[in-house]
Amino acid sequence: MYFSTIEDVRKAIDGIDSQLVSLIAERGRFVKAAAGFKKDQDAVRAPDRVQRVIDKVRAEAAVVGLPEDIIEKVYRTMINAFIDYELEQHRSLVQK
Repeated sequence: MYFSTIEDVRKAIDGIDSQLVSLIAERGRFVKAAAGFKKDQDAVRAPDRVQRVIDKVRAEAAVVGLPEDIIEKVYRTMINAFIDYELEQHRSLVQK
């Protein structure tokens, strides 16, 4: 893709950011639903599942030419934030 100005590049990035926010919001709805299936906080944290997700996205990144370390950093940050969110959701379900 060719850009003639930095503004064109920024506009393209802004469009992708909007798509990413929508997809992350959808992921959040799934995380909230998952909280209802978890028995305890260890099940929410699920380190084995986290590692499987990281391994999967690293492999996908390699296929599309994205440095694997970048996607791992992004996903670890996102997953940690969603674990905190899911723990909150799980606590609220347990208290009911």
